[in-house]
Amino acid sequence: MAKLSFSAAVANWVEKVEGATEAVFKEASQAIVEEMQTPTGEGGRMRIDTGFLRASLMASTSAMPPIVKGKKPADGQSYDFDFGSIEAVIAGADIGDTLYFGYTAEYAGFREYGANGQAGDGFVRLAAQRWPATVDRVAKDLKSRLGL
Repeated sequence: MAKLSFSAAVANWVEKVEGATEAVFKEASQAIVEEMQTPTGEGGRMRIDTGFLRASLMASTSAMPPIVKGKKPADGQSYDFDFGSIEAVIAGADIGDTLYFGYTAEYAGFREYGANGQAGDGFVRLAAQRWPATVDRVAKDLKSRLGL
């Protein structure tokens, strides 16, 4: 994901309301992850078969979670995604931190960028490209909730 300046993306009023900058940062980060994880059947870009790729998402404030060679689903098994660990990393992040979200499934890169004649799904890239619009939307929602 490209490193984008958060302070350049937020509206001026957010910086004047105590706690608003952090709230927008965390809510926008969560919204980006939710967009990355949205299945095609619900209007997103992630194809879901077993759920393994989706369940392999990890978050960190120190480094990009690496793809793990050999990490793939077991035959006949399905996998559920638990947003709790992602939320914990977002909640624990400071405003100056870089948040890294990465899939550890061996085939994550193939699904994102394409392989063997199949087009990539772009579920990460396209969500990341919407960061400025997501920040704007979250800031407007927060402003409305605060009655400003």
